[in-house]
Amino acid sequence: MENNLWNYIQSVKKQSPLVHNITNFVVMNNTANALLAVGASPIMAHAKSEIKEMVAISNAVVINIGTLDEYWSESMLIAAEEAHRLNKTWILDPVGAGATSFRDEVLAKLLQFKPTVIRGNASEIIALAKANKTITKGVDSTAESNEAISAAQSLVENYQSVVCISGATDIIIDDKETYFVENGHPLMTKVTGLGCSASAIVGAFATISENKTESTVASMSLLGIAGELSEKISNGPGSLQMNILDKLYNISEQEFSENVKVSKK
Repeated sequence: MENNLWNYIQSVKKQSPLVHNITNFVVMNNTANALLAVGASPIMAHAKSEIKEMVAISNAVVINIGTLDEYWSESMLIAAEEAHRLNKTWILDPVGAGATSFRDEVLAKLLQFKPTVIRGNASEIIALAKANKTITKGVDSTAESNEAISAAQSLVENYQSVVCISGATDIIIDDKETYFVENGHPLMTKVTGLGCSASAIVGAFATISENKTESTVASMSLLGIAGELSEKISNGPGSLQMNILDKLYNISEQEFSENVKVSKK
């Protein structure tokens, strides 16, 4: 499988997919740079007047509700509906799901358009599935990723989405298999927006193949390994962020294959 995963990394660089992001104010710059580093082309656009045209020309759409408001929520719904209508790959990042009724109402509407991949932390996935009550602490998870597996399975069943639960171990679930990606480093949690970057990279990789599960495993492995390797030469969160961008750009096949930790259930 390692060779397959590396092929995704190479294919993104060769094909440079166009990824339309409706994402949050906090992470726009980081997200755009992460997409450029892996070889994709980012667009950040949320004006309702141009959403349908942007979706039409893009290879993937990433919707991230981090700094949600009434205007952006309408743009997100237009984008999700159009992506669904055109059978385009689209990714949902349910930042802060469960924190407020407004977020949950918008997410319920977005889910109607069956995202290709849903990526969030354990608390967000649990809240999104309404599997049980959990406390969402901002964008940080208060639940372990393995606690969200049953919630993820219900999302897979109801919306035919691939679900990625981010955590110390990333868990990727579809209707047949469950993958565990044990890459990354705790210092990555001290850099804002890396989860948002992960969702954008998931979107880029999902354009390369019909196998959205494997493409998600590849993208999460890449970011995790980039974090691991970068931590070794970083003095803290600031330099880690910079070094992760560099490593996303220049990672070698040997570095990837020697460090990838993926198992399947």
